[in-house]
Amino acid sequence: MNILMVAAECVPFVKTGGLADVVGTLPKYLKKKGHDVRIIIPKYRTIDGAKFGLESLPYKLSVFVGKEQENFRIKTCMLDGDIPVYFIENLRYFNRLGVYGDDSGIGYGDNRERFIFFSKAAIEATKALLFRPDIIHCHDWHTGLIPAYLKTVNLNDGFFWNTSTVYTIHNIAFQGSFDAASTLPMAGFSWEDYKSDKLEFYNTFNYMKAGLAYTDIISTVSPTYAKEIQGPAGKGMEVVLQTRKNDVFGILNGIDYSYWNPETDKNIVANFSAQDYSNKKLCKTALQEYCGFKQDENTFVIGSVGRFDMQKGFDLIMDVISKVVNQNIQIVILGSGDRYIKDTMLYLKSLYPDKLAVFTEYNEPLAHQIYAGADAFLMPSKFEPCGLSQIIALAYGTIPIVNKTGGLSDTIQDFSTNTLKGNGFVFDFYKGEQLEFAIWRAYDIYKNSFLWNRLISNAFACHYSWSQSVDEYEKMYKVAIDRKIADNIYNKNI
Repeated sequence: MNILMVAAECVPFVKTGGLADVVGTLPKYLKKKGHDVRIIIPKYRTIDGAKFGLESLPYKLSVFVGKEQENFRIKTCMLDGDIPVYFIENLRYFNRLGVYGDDSGIGYGDNRERFIFFSKAAIEATKALLFRPDIIHCHDWHTGLIPAYLKTVNLNDGFFWNTSTVYTIHNIAFQGSFDAASTLPMAGFSWEDYKSDKLEFYNTFNYMKAGLAYTDIISTVSPTYAKEIQGPAGKGMEVVLQTRKNDVFGILNGIDYSYWNPETDKNIVANFSAQDYSNKKLCKTALQEYCGFKQDENTFVIGSVGRFDMQKGFDLIMDVISKVVNQNIQIVILGSGDRYIKDTMLYLKSLYPDKLAVFTEYNEPLAHQIYAGADAFLMPSKFEPCGLSQIIALAYGTIPIVNKTGGLSDTIQDFSTNTLKGNGFVFDFYKGEQLEFAIWRAYDIYKNSFLWNRLISNAFACHYSWSQSVDEYEKMYKVAIDRKIADNIYNKNI
């Protein structure tokens, strides 16, 4: 199959969350299965062209955003040496310090125009490159207009006659909802398509709704999340998803075990494995030293790596810190994002400097050191479509403490001292008291070396690789292609 990934982010070029990990990793596994996979993302200012060896292609293209003609160029490089990545370069929309907004967390005021432009440019770039995709795989609200364009504005474009679309929801909380009166003509859609079963969404123009209404297949990033968003967790989209329930696939994300591997990780002071994890103690001591903590292997060290956002459970974390640091517990947190959370965490750090370390600038080596050196990993998300951090923690024998939601529910099972089964600590009622109780349970079991070592062994035994998920993606793509073939036959007959 010819597969085109279109997204706003892709590692290693640009990342603000798990979306980038999926877009930068899944194509590698599809490539191994023999598919021709390519990627299109914006060329942000933060993407270092010299570092990645970007080359300009001899195309000077343009699209209209409303009545304004916007020119763009295409740059390219290879991901892992054999996957073409194309960058849409336009200085007006992408030559900025941030990806979606400034460092205060406020989005750019012209984000609706930016991603109208990007969606149109991705379609035109695909044609210019003469790459005929069997599948265009669109990710999150930034690309929701692409399936809509292909079935309305570009309906009679023969280049995409045999192209199917898949639209993936990575986080249904971010939908791209804008004023309809100005956005619809700016995007170039007809008012005839502004109906409740198509583009209209509670009197707004919603980019995610456009994707859900027009794509051939809908996917999301875990089986449990696929069910949750068809109910109260749907953020208003539950009715739309219920009407298309037979087209919704929930496929769990994986991680790249060649990168997240304690046996070969160059970012940690000592390597270890599932068979011999004694060096994990050296990683713990090094982490304690880096944080300015007392270096004591008997201290229970809890780590957290993630975005400062209430979705990630930081309201609970801020609530329980003062209640647990009076024990032999140290906490290290690495994150960035919401300014209120950042300021509060730094204030708490000033109150408990010997027990709490907070780092507010993302640091990839430090993230590895936390995964390797901590005893437990804190991830009490209010909702979590899939989550990768808890899976990474398992790969390093670090025990997750999580809320029972979304992908966390699919990957973490509560440890039982009776059966000795389970790979973490799970609470299922989103309250600070529940998180606190889960931490105390973890701390008590940590003090029992037999039980804790059994728990570490259970964690190491878990394997959530893309090599498993890629088979499910292949099956989904084939369903999308079959749907497209059926649609083409139907359209010919009428």
